[in-house]
Amino acid sequence: MNGGKVAVLMGGSSAEREISLLSGNGVLQALRSKGVNALAFDPTERDLFDLKREGYARCFIALHGRGGEDGTVQGALEVLGIPYTGSGVLGSAIAMDKWRTKMIWLANGLPTPRYRILSANDDWNAVARELGLPLIVKPANEGSTLGLTKVSSVAQLPAAYELAAKKFHDLALAEQFIDGPEYTASIVGDEALPLIRIEAPQGNYDYENKYFTDATKYICPCGLPAAKEEALKALALRAFRLAGCTGWGRVDLMLDVKGDPWLLEVNTSPGMTGHSLVPMAAKAVGISYEDLCVKILEGSHVE
Repeated sequence: MNGGKVAVLMGGSSAEREISLLSGNGVLQALRSKGVNALAFDPTERDLFDLKREGYARCFIALHGRGGEDGTVQGALEVLGIPYTGSGVLGSAIAMDKWRTKMIWLANGLPTPRYRILSANDDWNAVARELGLPLIVKPANEGSTLGLTKVSSVAQLPAAYELAAKKFHDLALAEQFIDGPEYTASIVGDEALPLIRIEAPQGNYDYENKYFTDATKYICPCGLPAAKEEALKALALRAFRLAGCTGWGRVDLMLDVKGDPWLLEVNTSPGMTGHSLVPMAAKAVGISYEDLCVKILEGSHVE
């Protein structure tokens, strides 16, 4: 394909910079292999206005986390009038905020684990009584399971809060623990791709197991009955749209012991590394990594 010069935005200044560079370089090589005039562009090293000055026609956003996935870069590209991949300003901002995403889902009757916002002077015993143990503590505005702790006793709560709220300068969220398998629904355009079941060592799908080990198993086809999988894909697509998301992304969910679904979060600029899930789901329906990158780029827009 052609269509002018394309900037692959990668790196950035978030806690997920390392993964963004892996994603961005993968996308860069894939687009080049398809004849796209793609060049790397790191917003921490370049002025975004260079995109306009240097005549870029489109941007493939391979940034992860704050500053790249939260609506800020999207807003800048809107001002510059340069089409970009993925969700717009509103969808990006909402999905990055797990708290407000949950409020939208709950207001529309979608299932998501019970939660509460934490503060330093909370009664930790009361938090444990309200949500039960074990529970999950995580930042409200970080991805890649950064700052997430599975808490098994009240004594662990202060340190978990400290990690989530202080290290990542953010609101911390305590969430009901769902005991069951985790699934992810990759969304490209208006379609949810086959679900992937995630099996991490000791159920610990943390940053290390997500990106840097081969111990985590990804099962696709996911093993669910066809009707159940289709229902979950439809739920994920609805959750994605209600959060204002468009273009492409990923919705993570779990099933409890009764087989009922619980929505966890939306990712609007998912990983595109060798361990990443959207390329894996695309491959299951015969879409190569290279073709997936082109397909995502073709959906670039300004709102």
